[in-house]
Order: sequence, then structure tokens, then C-alpha cells
Amino acid sequence: MTIEILVPDLPESVADATVATWHKKPGDTVQRDEVLVDIETDKVVLEVPAPEAGILEAIIEEEGATVLSKQLIAKLNPGAVAGEPTQDKTESAEASPDKRHTASLTEETSDALSPAVRRLLAEHSLDAGQVKGTGVGGRITREDIEAHLANGQSATKAGTAASVEAPAAARSQKRVSMTRLRKTVANRLLEAKNSTAMLTTFNEVNMKPIMDLRKQYQGQFEERHGIRLGFMSFYVKAVTEALKRYPEVNASIDGDDIVYHNYFDISMAVSTPRGLVTPVLKDCDTLGFAEIEKGIKELAIKGRDGKLTVDELIGGNFTITNGGVFGSLMSTPIINPPQSAILGMHKIQDRPMAVDGKVEILPMMYLALSYDHRLIDGRESVGFLVTIKELLEDPARLLLNV
Repeated sequence: MTIEILVPDLPESVADATVATWHKKPGDTVQRDEVLVDIETDKVVLEVPAPEAGILEAIIEEEGATVLSKQLIAKLNPGAVAGEPTQDKTESAEASPDKRHTASLTEETSDALSPAVRRLLAEHSLDAGQVKGTGVGGRITREDIEAHLANGQSATKAGTAASVEAPAAARSQKRVSMTRLRKTVANRLLEAKNSTAMLTTFNEVNMKPIMDLRKQYQGQFEERHGIRLGFMSFYVKAVTEALKRYPEVNASIDGDDIVYHNYFDISMAVSTPRGLVTPVLKDCDTLGFAEIEKGIKELAIKGRDGKLTVDELIGGNFTITNGGVFGSLMSTPIINPPQSAILGMHKIQDRPMAVDGKVEILPMMYLALSYDHRLIDGRESVGFLVTIKELLEDPARLLLNV
């Protein structure tokens, strides 16, 4: 009896999906619950496990194919015994010991690779057997690939220096299809530019009070809550309070109507190997600093590993993006539709500032608020940004609600 492998149920907001990566090929033996294939949507990557142990009989839809919910993509023969030799394995047994070891290492490593690692391997034309894994159980991590590439580049430079008469490297290029996530991000950014009256206003904030507060209580905070006190929790708390005072910034346009939200779900722009995603931290007005830090860390880890669910990606009334982690000094972020505004945080940099008639060196950071001018006027946008500035420069205001 043959078991049909079907595409999982796709969320209502997802029309179709793409077959991203097959972990097995026809004739391979598989174990129960072993991942057969990754199905990529414009929001998340879905892993399809084997329902029973057996042999993968046939692949119906190859990598890159567009598929729908419950569509047949492969067939599994559950009657086969695990470890039963197939043609491929017989040929492997006839190979030299070194080749058998390399093939075994590649297969075992491939089964444990995350979608992000597999994509990096493909982009740099690397074989999993070439990279030494330092993760749990010898698994390959993103850092392992980056270290391998860095070592390879160093070796190439050394070889070039040693051979003065070596011929110049051939000019080449590589064409890679855009992922569904990258296509979706591109379309949404273009839609935001074309369908909103976007304007950006700037301000700057003295981060010394928050830096002093973190330095004073970091040890006690981490000991009690089991997580470090970062800057993002202050940003989220300040944004939440500012949204309460300026409800227009927390609203959205729906046709000819303005929808005012009485809850505070904030999207966090997270850069992942697959592209930019904006998971949502919900009900921020009810969360403490520790809960915010833990929530952000959890979403960031899930985003990195491609484990975010659709529920964690939909919704959100306002977005925070922190380009400062990459060294950005100033930028004009693009609105995340259907939201009406987005706040850009940037690099904290020491600058000379005039304080009470004297020049002081202070850690300053630029703030950028991009907003839809159809809904938010200059008065509200500037007032919103000034409120965030005041709350960050005097964190006690966050506790006293003043």
C-alpha cells in the first residue's frame, strides 16, 4: 500500500506555496517523523515529515514547483524495511572507503541542516561535507559556513600572493531565483511607496540615562529574570505609551474609514537568512520589561531558524526597526502596510552636545518616524516622536506615566 505525501493545510492568508528543499530522493529509506521536504510560503517554512517508516517511492513535485494545500507531492512505500539496500546504496558500498565516509557524512549532515543553512550552502556552491560543524551533535551552523568561507578567502589571497604570475580569476556571475519571502517583501515595500503619502520626521535622543540605568541594574535584572536588560524593552515601552497619547498613529486606513485600535501589538523588524520578517509582540501594554525582552528574543530565534508561525507574523499596529545593530546612523524606514507609521532606531554614537552652555560628549541616537500623511498630521507625528524622546531621556516617566 502506497502512502500519499500531501502539502499541509495552508493558512487562510496563504494562497499557494513553493517546494523549497527535498531532504530525500526516490529510493531513500526514511524513518517515521523524519523531515522529507520543506514547503516555503511567503510567511513561513513548513516541514513535511514522513507519516511512516519506509522508502520514498516517487517525488511528484520537484524543488521550485508551486503547490496548493493538500496537493500530492510524493509517494511513500511503508512496507520497506529501514536499512534495506537500494541501488544508490549498493553503488555507494562499491565506492572507496573515503568516498563512502564523505557520502555518509554529507547525508547525515544534510538531514540536520536548517533551511537557512541549506540556502547558504547552495548560494556559495558548498557541499555539507566540506564544512566542519560545531553545533549540537556536529551540526553545521551559519557561523560555521561563514568561518569556512573566510578561511577559503584567506587561503586564496595567500596563494595569489605566492604566485606572482598566476592568471587573473575568470569573471563570472550567478543567477538565483528570489525566494517567496523576498518577493513578498519587495511587493509590499513597493506598495507602501506607491499607495501611501509617506513622510519622515527626525529627532535625536540622549541615551546616557538608559545606559546608566542598565549598568546599575543589569546584574540584578539578569539574576532575577534570567535574561539581559537590553535597549529594545525601553523602546517598546516608550512607543506603547506614545501610542496611547496619539491614537492616530495606532490607527489604519481601510477604504474610506479610519480604524482605531484599542490594543497595542507592535511588529519588530527582524533580519533573517531568508529575508526581512516582522513578527508581532502582542499586548505590549500588559508586558513588563522582562516579558518584552523574553518575547523579542524568542521571536528573533524563531525568525533566524525559520520557525515563526503565521499567527506570529500577522497583525501589528506599529513597527519598530533597529538599523543601529548594523551600524546605520540615519535612515528613512518604509511603512509596513496597512500600518500608518514605523519608528527607526539607529546607532548610538558619542557626539559633542551643548548642555547648559557647556559642551559635553554624550551617547546620542537619531530617531526617524515615517508616517502616512493621509492619516497623521505633522502635529501628531512630531508630538509622538518628542514623547518617545522625553520618555527615553527620563526613564522614570515610564514608571510614573507622566
